Amino acid sequence: MSAAANGRDGGASGQDGNARGRDGEARGWDGGTGGWNGREAGGWEILRARARAATAGLPAVPEPGPGVCASCRGPARRGFARCFHCGLHAESAPGLLADVVAPVACAPKGSRLATDLWLYKSGRTGSREAGAALLAMLLVFLRDTAPGIWQAAASVPTCACVVPSGRGRPGPHPLQALVHGCLALPWAALVARPGGDTWARAVDPGRFRAPRPLNGAAVLLLDDTWTSGGTAQSAAVALKRAGARWVAVVVLGRHLPPVPGLAARPDGHTVPAAAAMTAPAVSVAVPAVRSGPAVGPLVNRLGW
Repeated sequence: MSAAANGRDGGASGQDGNARGRDGEARGWDGGTGGWNGREAGGWEILRARARAATAGLPAVPEPGPGVCASCRGPARRGFARCFHCGLHAESAPGLLADVVAPVACAPKGSRLATDLWLYKSGRTGSREAGAALLAMLLVFLRDTAPGIWQAAASVPTCACVVPSGRGRPGPHPLQALVHGCLALPWAALVARPGGDTWARAVDPGRFRAPRPLNGAAVLLLDDTWTSGGTAQSAAVALKRAGARWVAVVVLGRHLPPVPGLAARPDGHTVPAAAAMTAPAVSVAVPAVRSGPAVGPLVNRLGW
C-alpha cells in the first residue's frame, strides 16, 4: 500500500515538475529577461535605431494645415486644402480614393532616403542595405505609429496589398518581397492591366484590377514612393471597385523637391549639414520573422 502511495506521490511530483517546467517556459515567453519578449524588446530597439538612422536629418512629415495637403501631406498653395494633384484625384474619382494616406517619412530629392527608395529594387551594390533600412522604417511605423491612425479612422486593416509597379518586372513587387512574412495579415492580389501608362500622374480607374472580390475588406495598401499619388490612388480605386470598404495607403517616402542645406557624404548620399555630424552610424541585420503570436494587429513576432 505504501509502495503504491509512493508511486502515486512520484507521479504527482512528476506532474508538478512538468507544470513547473511549463510555468517556467511561460515566464520565459511572457517576460523573463532571457525569454522571447526580452529578446524581442531588444530587437525592436535595434530596428528603431536603424529607422532613426535611415531618416536622420530629414524634414518631419507635417500635419495637415495651411500650406500642407490634407491628403498626402505634401506642399499645397495657401488657401487650398489639397495640393494640385490630390485636388485632381478627388475630382476624377470621388468616393473611390484612399481613406487614409500616411507617409512614413519625407524623401526630398537628393536625400539618402530618396536614393534608398530607388536602390533597394535595383539589384545593385548596396541594395540589400537599402532594403534593410526601408524594412526597419516600415515595421517600426506599423508598430509604433499606425495604431493611432487606425484608432482615429475607427478601422483596422484586415488584409495587405502592394501597389503593382506595372513596369513588366517578373515576380512579386520588390516591396512585397521585402516585407514577406513580416505582416500578420493575408495578402490581397492586385494586378496591372496591360497597356496602361506606367508614368501617368493622374488617376486611371482602369489601370489595375483585383482578381478576387474584397467585399467589406479594410486594406493596408503599401507603396514605396509617392510623387503625385496617381499610381497609389488608381490602386485604391481598383480595391474599392472590388468591394473594399476602406483603404489606407502607407507609403515609405513622400517625394519632395530638394531641401537647401544638404551636405554630400563620402558614400554619395546626402544629409542636412547640421545632421552630418550627429547622425548615428548604425549597422544591424534585420531580424528574421518567426511564426507565432502576432505583436499588435499587423506585425509578426520577431525572431533573433
